[in-house]
Amino acid sequence: MNEYKEKILKVCNAIRPNTLMETLSIEYVDVGENFLIARMPVNSKVHQPDGILHGGATVALAESVGSAASYVFLDAQKYAIRGIEISANHLKSVVDGFVYAKASLIHKGRTTQLWEIRVTNQENQLISICKLTTIALSKS
Repeated sequence: MNEYKEKILKVCNAIRPNTLMETLSIEYVDVGENFLIARMPVNSKVHQPDGILHGGATVALAESVGSAASYVFLDAQKYAIRGIEISANHLKSVVDGFVYAKASLIHKGRTTQLWEIRVTNQENQLISICKLTTIALSKS
């Protein structure tokens, strides 16, 4: 992994303590020119009562990686990033292992950004597809 990627992932993972990301064991694992990938273990912490991945945990993973991607690809010194809308379609269930969420930029406006987040299992099968709209609010 190159130095740039390591630095970005270190920054993303450093913001996890004492957040929902830490509670769900979400970890940022890869970054590219216009994407960010996080993973989350599927275990009893994120299960529905019948033992499969809870859709709400999947959406929390998607919003976490999409918001972090906005933070990475915008000037975080100037802007606070907030999610303003998220939608999800759940296509396949997962019982254990890891799920991976890849946030890819669809639209980068001055104030709003649109992200597609594809959630896959360890076999790269599509589990959920999410759309997240974020807004960049000026800190000044």
